[in-house]
Amino acid sequence: MTDDQIMKVVDRAVDCFQGDLNDLESAIGMLLIGRHYGWRVVFLIHSPATIRKYTKLLGLKNLRDVLPEVGVLAHRSNAWRLLDDGKNFWKVVRGQIAGIRSSKAEPPR
Repeated sequence: MTDDQIMKVVDRAVDCFQGDLNDLESAIGMLLIGRHYGWRVVFLIHSPATIRKYTKLLGLKNLRDVLPEVGVLAHRSNAWRLLDDGKNFWKVVRGQIAGIRSSKAEPPR
């Protein structure tokens, strides 16, 4: 998704929004962070229910259609690095493998 397309999604969501602005702010933040880290890292940060909520709030059908699978900064995500040990991504997302989910990111090297 291009910067212009991202801004159209954000503008449309803001224009149509009714509810708690904290939810809108978090949904926009998820989208913008996902541009750099990718949807796989976003799935490791948020629960499936939260992703569904934010995706709906942004007026998107599927987050995987608008974000890169693995972003250029994914390597900085603690959860992404822990997952690289051969663990099943979808089992981690569903909570069947504990100890991976983390919203921590390492500083640039």
